[in-house]
Amino acid sequence: MPMAEKIRIALIKRNMNLKELSSRLGCTSQNLSGKLKRDNFSERELIEIADAMDCHFEGRFISNDNGKEI
Repeated sequence: MPMAEKIRIALIKRNMNLKELSSRLGCTSQNLSGKLKRDNFSERELIEIADAMDCHFEGRFISNDNGKEI
């Protein structure tokens, strides 16, 4: 599964939208949307995205509150 799809699924499961995530990351929603379309993320960016969604990154997203993989 592409990482961009995993991020979109994680957003849904965390009850967040792209605008909220981009705000937490300090970037524009247009910039984040473009990166999602290209599915082009560094490991550092994925760690920052996971932190912004209250998860941690292990090549997948794990919910901090229940330990389940998203």
